[in-house]
Amino acid sequence: MDKKPLFEIKYDITSVEEFGSSFEALLQGKLEIPKEGFRVNVGVKGVVSGPEFEGTATGVDYAYVRADGRMQLDVKVTITTVDGKNISFAADGVAIPQQDGTIRVAENVTLFSSHPEYAHLNALQIWGLGTLAQNKIDLKFHSAT
Repeated sequence: MDKKPLFEIKYDITSVEEFGSSFEALLQGKLEIPKEGFRVNVGVKGVVSGPEFEGTATGVDYAYVRADGRMQLDVKVTITTVDGKNISFAADGVAIPQQDGTIRVAENVTLFSSHPEYAHLNALQIWGLGTLAQNKIDLKFHSAT
């Protein structure tokens, strides 16, 4: 299977909207997750680099943390390329806490743009892998198709 590298995003967490449980306590390993789990909206802003395009990324991950600690991700981001074009980024995925205190992230991504120079991205199946640590998320994305 060809895993052509497309781009990388290095995010900073810019905001956290909580609905009853502390996301910070979860990251520090100090939260006993409620039996019903909890929701958290995590605002992100970052830099995009790679062979396919470069620019900035801003958006929100609407996450649901299950009682077993697995996070189900629902990510909506706007990538603005260095030439000023917007690309819609939508992903679902998982984030799983690791023994070393980091969180492993895996995303299933689709991109969309009507700009002719980026429209070829619409047909790609994209996978992203990375980590969340110390309020930073680093992800590398490659084409699975």
